[in-house]
Amino acid sequence: MIREITRPPTAKCTLPTYVSFLLSEPKNTSCLRLSEIDGVSHDSVNRFLNREAYEPIDLFNEVKKHIALEGGTLGVDDTVIDKPYAKYIAYIGYFWSGKHHKSVKGINLITLYYTDPQGHQQPVNYRIYDKSEGKTKNDYFLEMLAEVLSWGLRPYYMTGDSWYSSARNLKQVKKHQLNFLFGIESNRLVSVQKGTYTQVQHLDISEDGLIVWLKDFGYVKVYRTHLKNQVRHYAMHVSESELNNIARNTFEKIHSEHWGIEQYHRTIKQVCNIEHFQVRGKVAVQNHVFSSLLAFTQLQVMRVADVISNCYRLHRDLFNQVISSFINDFSPKLNHMNPAFGAVVNA
Repeated sequence: MIREITRPPTAKCTLPTYVSFLLSEPKNTSCLRLSEIDGVSHDSVNRFLNREAYEPIDLFNEVKKHIALEGGTLGVDDTVIDKPYAKYIAYIGYFWSGKHHKSVKGINLITLYYTDPQGHQQPVNYRIYDKSEGKTKNDYFLEMLAEVLSWGLRPYYMTGDSWYSSARNLKQVKKHQLNFLFGIESNRLVSVQKGTYTQVQHLDISEDGLIVWLKDFGYVKVYRTHLKNQVRHYAMHVSESELNNIARNTFEKIHSEHWGIEQYHRTIKQVCNIEHFQVRGKVAVQNHVFSSLLAFTQLQVMRVADVISNCYRLHRDLFNQVISSFINDFSPKLNHMNPAFGAVVNA
């Protein structure tokens, strides 16, 4: 349950109102736009966004009611909230974007995304990258991992791409007694025979994977995939006694669950309006991002309950009646104004 705010509200705009607005407005999610639609004042919306700094644990407390906390797969990844024309917005910087394949201007959001044993998926922790804190994305990742474990999450696997697969990170994940599947760069050094290291890209790896010694870590099982003409390598770790028994289908299952975080990134941008805001300060940006993530969690709950078939359906169906009414009301006027045009339309 979302915690109560620390002081009495002074604005008519509330968290449920703002979350509903993010899910319904197709593009222009400004304070002014909400005031036009709902009748609340522009200042009321602005006060809501600046009044209370919601925190990651508030998100976890909401989603833990809808997931099994033990035995799932926990993934880490980040995305850039594009803000190419921003000048005075907090957290703005240049970050590498997989979408644009270059560094772009925006806000970097790092998320821990959980898939429980029943396949229910939810974000469980997040950070907005803040350069003033002097931390790296890997520092944020390890902080977030320690937090969710202290909150009661008990995943069986940890996953991430090659950005998060440093020896330091892998050792920390192992220290938390978690199995893992991480992407690794093709030049990562491994050893098949003791004392002899080679780059993983030069190995002959079968479909069933290959057990190797990963430099500065220990034994892992490496897999190779080909996706869109890209060769990728992954390191999988379980206890040494179980390493030989990992089947290809286990790798594919965990790999597939990790890619759910990419769908999450698309949804928060395309449906939850995380990129569309016109506030500047840190607190307001934090509250907007939190509200967008909370909007996503509600879509997931509705999808699991079969209220919607997918996260995009609510947004699409919302305007069906409006568009239908507009066509029925407006098309006769076009026919009346221009009979020749109407004849072409009705042909």
